[in-house]
Amino acid sequence: MAKYDVLFENEDDIFGGSPQSKYWDIANQVSEDLYRHDFDEIMTKIAVMEKMLMQQHGEEDLDRIVDSYALMNPSEIEMHKKSLYMEYAGRLIYKIAD
Repeated sequence: MAKYDVLFENEDDIFGGSPQSKYWDIANQVSEDLYRHDFDEIMTKIAVMEKMLMQQHGEEDLDRIVDSYALMNPSEIEMHKKSLYMEYAGRLIYKIAD
């Protein structure tokens, strides 16, 4: 998306916009209980991944390793973030439909 494309974004197009903006559009429409539950699941996943990394690299080095990886692989991280936003937006939509 070009720098100013967001100005011409069709707000009614569910596929328009960035994955991040669409996630927040959906998250702002769900009930607070549903959002809190989904956020708690995300935090659980992060906690598990951190614990797994700490077992391999130690707690003291964790932030340095994560920051270093992010600096060395910015486009890969950005693409994965977009993928995660889409995944979690889809999960929220699925939970609304239940």
